[in-house]
Amino acid sequence: MPLYHKLGRIPQKRHTQFKKEDGTLYYEQLFGTIGFDGMSSLMYHVHRPTQVKDVGKTLDISPRAAVDYNIKSRLLKGLEIKPKDDFLESRKVVLFNGDVHVGLAAPKKSMTDYFYKNTDADELLFVHKGTGTLKTMLGEIPFEYGDYLLIPRGMIYQMEFNTNDNRLLITESYHPIYTPKRYRNWFGQHLEHSPFCERDFKLPQNLKTHDEKGEFLIKVKKQGQLHHLIYATHPFDIVGWDGYNFPYGFSIHNFEPITGRVHQPPPVHQTFETAAFVVCSFCPRLYDYHPEAIPAPYNHSNIDSDEVLYYVDGDFMSRKGIDQGYISLHPAGIPHGPHPGTYEASIGKKGTEELAVMIDTFKPLQLTQAALDIDDGKYYQSWLE
Repeated sequence: MPLYHKLGRIPQKRHTQFKKEDGTLYYEQLFGTIGFDGMSSLMYHVHRPTQVKDVGKTLDISPRAAVDYNIKSRLLKGLEIKPKDDFLESRKVVLFNGDVHVGLAAPKKSMTDYFYKNTDADELLFVHKGTGTLKTMLGEIPFEYGDYLLIPRGMIYQMEFNTNDNRLLITESYHPIYTPKRYRNWFGQHLEHSPFCERDFKLPQNLKTHDEKGEFLIKVKKQGQLHHLIYATHPFDIVGWDGYNFPYGFSIHNFEPITGRVHQPPPVHQTFETAAFVVCSFCPRLYDYHPEAIPAPYNHSNIDSDEVLYYVDGDFMSRKGIDQGYISLHPAGIPHGPHPGTYEASIGKKGTEELAVMIDTFKPLQLTQAALDIDDGKYYQSWLE
């Protein structure tokens, strides 16, 4: 997201001496992407950010396919994922390919005894239930129901929850996640026709500098392995930073739907994009206003992409038997559309209160055993009359 932000104290000029009160130096660190060609932020630490005291155990957390080749439409009952105390242990990947992992999490407790860093992927957390604070080395972002939290790869963070009833949809992207290019001008500013703008973003605030030495556990995900590293200083020891590479939040409730006289295609709901998949937000909106309009979506074939829909709230007008937290998977090559009766029943309706997150991938998704455990097993037959 090409948006400049800064917090704390920084020197007037980059890569120059920045002294503490005792005359010693703060330690500069460039937090960048795509070599030196992508977005970056420049940070200033109290201590060297390179002091590793010990490297502990390594756990293989890469997902495994439970079905080699899936052709069935699936319906996963997401809220059946069992809650666990620990944030990382609660995360269950249900769908994945080489570009993206889609998972669910139901953590009961805050992260207090370790920090986490995903060096493999950008993380997009959608908050279905719960409130709290995303704490990072670049500041804090309060979150609540309906918030997307975009955490760039390499960002060290902790999740602090205010309740033990938390539900998250987690998308791990092996490609950088941006807002759609067509929403922005060539400077990077969001255009007037964009369904949201910079004013809607929740930027990091409340930078807290921890000048602490000791033993600090950072769990680092790299190449599908979870490594345990002990650092000699607190990772949140930054006194100031500026740049373009930082976490931010965006509420799905601030997405302004684009409507028309006849049914609009899914790209009008697009919220984020990568080179390998897109994320869309289906929000409460007025229906199509042509006098002969059919508000329900027409039958369509996903020839080039698998479609994943996470149902958040409301009455999804084109589906029957859908509840909160359900995930539908419509694999590429198989046509799908409104359930029998919903096409006709939508005629004359004025609006919808549905709330859902859609992920369309450009390569087929594989299912894990965690997905099969919550699959209803019969959704692919639900279009039979």
